[in-house]
Amino acid sequence: MKIHDISMRIYPDMAVYKNKDEKRPQFEITSNFINGEGVRETRLHMDAHTGTHVDAKLHMLAGQNSIDTLPLEQVIRKVRVIDFTHVDKVIEVSDLQAISPEKDDFLLFHTANSNDEIFNPEFVYLSEQGAQYLVEKQIAGVGIDGLGIERSQPGHPTHKILFDANIVIIEGLRLAHIVPGEYFMVAAPLYIEGIEAAPARVVLIEGLT
Repeated sequence: MKIHDISMRIYPDMAVYKNKDEKRPQFEITSNFINGEGVRETRLHMDAHTGTHVDAKLHMLAGQNSIDTLPLEQVIRKVRVIDFTHVDKVIEVSDLQAISPEKDDFLLFHTANSNDEIFNPEFVYLSEQGAQYLVEKQIAGVGIDGLGIERSQPGHPTHKILFDANIVIIEGLRLAHIVPGEYFMVAAPLYIEGIEAAPARVVLIEGLT
């Protein structure tokens, strides 16, 4: 059995969505050692969508479920890693048709995004039509190695189409070191009440599918 970490490391100068400074995590040391005595304590100031994270329906749909209500069975399960490194800008229906998605699949898209250590405004994303196709195929979830499943499309249709079909969305994966294929995934978001997303330490387990 081999475990692959596919999470982004969280640190103050990490890549954040649209390079917005207000989204950068900050570490505040509230207590520290003095002459070797005492304790070290740190307060974190960070966005719910920092690094690798799971979105809840509340992110885009008013009054819908928050991240603490997400059943863990939906994010601890078998997944397929898909090689989309050939895709230039947007994952379209034709790209998805080529991988023959099936009902209840959880698909992780490895794109050129995994090579970016800083935020790239031209990141690869999933088209609205692609999202609708995945809904028709009745998949269970989708993950991508960009900090967004879409690139600021007006009205956020890709998110909403997926959420309306109860499809789980994971963003900010790191997949450059992963061979395409089937794995067992553990992607448990932090158990924070009432918010629309939460960071997750996501790992793939090889040989446990």
